[in-house]
Amino acid sequence: MSDEDRQKWNQRYLEQVGGREPSRFLQSLAALLPTTGRALDVAGGSGHDALWLARRGLDVTLVDISEVALARAAAAAREVGVNLWTQQVDLEAEALPPGPFDVVLCLNFLHRPLFAVLPERLSPGGLFIFAQPTRNNLQRHRHPSARFLLEEGELFQWVQGLDAVSYTEGWTEEGTHEARWVARRLAG
Repeated sequence: MSDEDRQKWNQRYLEQVGGREPSRFLQSLAALLPTTGRALDVAGGSGHDALWLARRGLDVTLVDISEVALARAAAAAREVGVNLWTQQVDLEAEALPPGPFDVVLCLNFLHRPLFAVLPERLSPGGLFIFAQPTRNNLQRHRHPSARFLLEEGELFQWVQGLDAVSYTEGWTEEGTHEARWVARRLAG
């Protein structure tokens, strides 16, 4: 991302009022998720999902391009009394933090080259949780633009070495058309 993109995201987080609830999709996976170990929230913004994971007992690292979002996440973590590691990363130009992680979460962020390195960031048996709008989302919404939308079934061509736990594509209760994937890194 460019410096212009970073500034755009900083401005968006400066204008954001109040906190956001964790993803309903993520919360629906509570029974599947570990309550100990390490988690990575990729492009997690102000940390609503990262904080939810930390409250469950995970040691969470949140990466995002916006220092404003990361500062909000750190302040929220202090308020609720959980540890949260934050790291400013331009995910289109810099590497993800080293693993292994027991959970890697990537919701509403699409940078296709990241998929090649995700399996090596997961511990054996670790979970990758992903949700991203698909091209069908344009039937009802102008955003995100086509550049940030998945084609039908596209995800499987980008990620190797993971075993699907669940995969759905369709309209969500939030009104977006998304691909939602939970996968586990194969042991060994």
